[in-house]
Amino acid sequence: MFQIKNQIRATMALGILSIFAGILGHLALTDIYHSERDLTLEWSVLQAGAFIIFAFVVSSLLVLRKALKAML
Repeated sequence: MFQIKNQIRATMALGILSIFAGILGHLALTDIYHSERDLTLEWSVLQAGAFIIFAFVVSSLLVLRKALKAML
């Protein structure tokens, strides 16, 4: 039970990071839309954000599966 609590906390932290990644992604896309000169940083922000959101979704699914097994 202690292990699943830690996994839930980690998933919640990833969720908070995902929110910040979404905000930064919005700002990066705004710069891309306005055709800034060098878009390397903006694309890097979007790639990092996509990785964080992917990690959050995978972690959420794994923790939910483990919680479901613990309930049954």
